[in-house]
Amino acid sequence: MTSLNGTVSVVTGAGRGIGREIALHQARAGARVAVLARTAREIEETRAMIAGEGGTAIALPLDLVDRLAVERAFDRIAGEFGPVDTLVNNHGSFRAFGPIWECDPEAWWSDVEINLRGTFHTSRVAAPRMLARGRGRIVNLVGGGTGTSFPHGSGYAASKAAVMRLTECLNDTTKAGGVLAFAVDPGLVRTAMTELQLTSEAGKTHLPGIKQLFDDGVDIPPTRAALLIADIAGGRFDPLAGRMLRGADDRDALEREMRAIAAKDGRALRLTGLDHTSL
Repeated sequence: MTSLNGTVSVVTGAGRGIGREIALHQARAGARVAVLARTAREIEETRAMIAGEGGTAIALPLDLVDRLAVERAFDRIAGEFGPVDTLVNNHGSFRAFGPIWECDPEAWWSDVEINLRGTFHTSRVAAPRMLARGRGRIVNLVGGGTGTSFPHGSGYAASKAAVMRLTECLNDTTKAGGVLAFAVDPGLVRTAMTELQLTSEAGKTHLPGIKQLFDDGVDIPPTRAALLIADIAGGRFDPLAGRMLRGADDRDALEREMRAIAAKDGRALRLTGLDHTSL
């Protein structure tokens, strides 16, 4: 396993599912971990699990849409653990299903705001502090709709495509200063988010393909993304900064191919068939 001894990691959405698994793997690799989410009980459970395995963690409940709360949380993390080496933006919301004229406008916008604005808030605080030290890695989780259309999931898709572009912009802004940004698509994982899609009437009506995928055996364990992100935090995939990595990837094969992927400008959000010279 990648060694993260002596480092500090922040994981958002760490109270359950993929985020909890990421936090546990960061701690198992030796990092001190700050676990963030809105539900205090859940992140306290994650913190206790890390402590039970001999790791060190603090649990900070907050709403990532609240900019001042995010700033206060990062100040506290710096005070208790020291500078942050790895930020993992795992938080996500997907509650608005269906054609946009049938979606509740507040739910649709909440999905966008949590996914995109939350990532902006944490990155905005973490990046300059990392640049001041000349090193750091930021990992932003993306998902369905990032690179393709996602009918009846437009809010989630629009926000995740925006997070992908934000990742590229951030990496191009900070890489010269030693701070790298990555996007990770964990794949279809059975989580509270997907359970809502499977059990709600709106989900059954508008997203029946999710159930079919699970019925067909498409169910990627959250450990795949967690192990991948531990490797990213350790520097294994630095040549792929600014690009998308996937939980479904074979990490050894990805390492062998990563320089060729970068040379071909793969794993990026690009428009093809346009003359970019005039842009």
